[in-house]
Amino acid sequence: MMQLENSHIYLRDLRFHAYHGVLPQERVVGNEYVVNVQIDYSVARAMLSDDVEDTLNYAEVFALIAQEMALPSRLLERVGYRICERLTAAYPAISAIELDIRKLNPPMGTDSKGAGVHFRFINKE
Repeated sequence: MMQLENSHIYLRDLRFHAYHGVLPQERVVGNEYVVNVQIDYSVARAMLSDDVEDTLNYAEVFALIAQEMALPSRLLERVGYRICERLTAAYPAISAIELDIRKLNPPMGTDSKGAGVHFRFINKE
């Protein structure tokens, strides 16, 4: 019999127009962002039950991320922290979260594929 060692749920390349940034014009015009999240969470019960109540609902995770992306902040570090705090409050069984937030057109005078932050949070509760 096979035994589940670990599992995670992920959402990739979520796109948002949001108003984060240190410069005043960033909070007026906004920018395009891409968010990737991987959530370590046991799916063992869902594998057997085939019931969405036994796992993380992708749509609920997306809605939570969208709510936090809609709240302007000066720093992406703050946005990322809020997202992870909300996720672990909503789903205490989360063991870890890997989160990437990328601003596609940062105002730094260069042509690039973006700048951002990457986190790996461990839920110690």
